Amino acid sequence: MTSPAARGAGSWSLEDAERYLLSLELFGMRFGLDRMRRLTTALGSPQERFGSIHVVGTNGKSSTTRMTAGILQRHGLRTGTYLSPHLVSFTERIRIDDADAAEDRFADAVARAAQAAAKVDRTLDEDDRVTQFEALTAAAYWLLADAGVEAAVIEAGLGGRYDATNVIPSTVQVLTNVGLEHTRWLGPTVADIAAEKLAVVRPGSTLVVGAGLHPDAAVLAEQVCAERGARLVVAPADAGIETIALGSYQRRNFALARAAAEAYLGRLADDAVRAAAASTLVPGRFQVLPADDGQAVTVLDGAHNPGGMAALAESLAGFLDGRRLVAAVSILDDKDAAGMLRELLGLCDEIIFCANSNPRAMSPATLQSLAGQLGGPLARTVAEPRRALEAARAAAGPGGVALATGSIYLIADLLRPEGSAKGSML
Repeated sequence: MTSPAARGAGSWSLEDAERYLLSLELFGMRFGLDRMRRLTTALGSPQERFGSIHVVGTNGKSSTTRMTAGILQRHGLRTGTYLSPHLVSFTERIRIDDADAAEDRFADAVARAAQAAAKVDRTLDEDDRVTQFEALTAAAYWLLADAGVEAAVIEAGLGGRYDATNVIPSTVQVLTNVGLEHTRWLGPTVADIAAEKLAVVRPGSTLVVGAGLHPDAAVLAEQVCAERGARLVVAPADAGIETIALGSYQRRNFALARAAAEAYLGRLADDAVRAAAASTLVPGRFQVLPADDGQAVTVLDGAHNPGGMAALAESLAGFLDGRRLVAAVSILDDKDAAGMLRELLGLCDEIIFCANSNPRAMSPATLQSLAGQLGGPLARTVAEPRRALEAARAAAGPGGVALATGSIYLIADLLRPEGSAKGSML
């Protein structure tokens, strides 16, 4: 592919942009903000041209980010959103108001970020390079600024302190919850992980935390706010508003989003809040697909850790209403598969294990063996995701429910057009 420096911004297609981003996967994840600061400086510090809310946490970040943005937009603000990961296209990660980034605008933004990255790479040590997430985040900030957004809601990728998103001068930060995940990078305890996430809190800002926050994280949140002169707001567990997004956990996420929007804007208009609740959908989170006559209802949910699976199980308990449930499940090998299955198995009449397209997917046979050790229901393997979901639908039968869960990469495999190129693995 011709270099961005040679071709210039504005000449890239979406395919060029996605090919460039995928080429950066070989550099993996690298923490630290030095590369990101250099990138944004080369782009003219676009992140300083709009107000921002920063969302961190273990579960519920994408939903809370979308919902917060929806409330801001319905109060008349031109609103941007930055999300991760995506399901089908990288363009899903950057949104202006209610729409994903236009393909040409996205490609232009990535080309500009690539041009800046080439300059930054020349200043780095030989074994150091701008990563995929850094280039994508820089492109997002440039695109949001160029689109003239007044406020952007930014979802952190991993942790907070050294996450590439953490160069924004946010005035409101949101901590959804804290669980034991990514301990290799964030630390072995809830307190360690909370400290990494709470590092995004700015002096004099407002921190909004979710109801039921782990006690260790709650104590640390109070300490961090006291040290930095920040205001602490604890969101209620329920905003008392019906949401179009299904799942009881989405009511908690909306309550948190409402509190975040209120911290940013001040008083909210009830009609605008209700309009956001009635219109904000979250793909891949308790997403119910329409059923053909005589087929099972299908639910897609990207729960990928024990906390997320517990929230899904809570929602399923009311949704099933006695119906037969058969789940197609794939889990990555760095996840707490046993903890996840313990939350899910008791609801299932049968479970089918498959392997999503991520190289880190745990083998279906290993998952089947683990389910047997946990005393689960009938379990079998169908390696390919689409075939596994078809088998789950058939086993659930008319009037039953087929569920696909365990990894956002599984959901992406199922939503991506059959035969299309694989998505990002980061």
